[in-house]
Amino acid sequence: MENAIKIELVPNLEHCIETVARKKHAELTKMLLVSEMVEPETEERLLTLGLFLNKADFKKLRAESEKHLARGDEVRFIIYLNKGVPRWEMHVT
Repeated sequence: MENAIKIELVPNLEHCIETVARKKHAELTKMLLVSEMVEPETEERLLTLGLFLNKADFKKLRAESEKHLARGDEVRFIIYLNKGVPRWEMHVT
């Protein structure tokens, strides 16, 4: 992973990874709309999440993460861009 901005998303049994990503995307969009000064990092986060929402196979990601969540494990997704392509890693603890 290059020096990309990383976004950490933490789904749970009530909110799947897609819902968590959509909520974060909406939060960042709102920040951009109401803020007079926007940091480039915020715009990159919004772009990264938008690409992730368009490209990810959420059925597969839900299946993978929910089996761990059902066992009581914590699941974290790290989302980032690599050469303009959204990438993600799932970490289970």
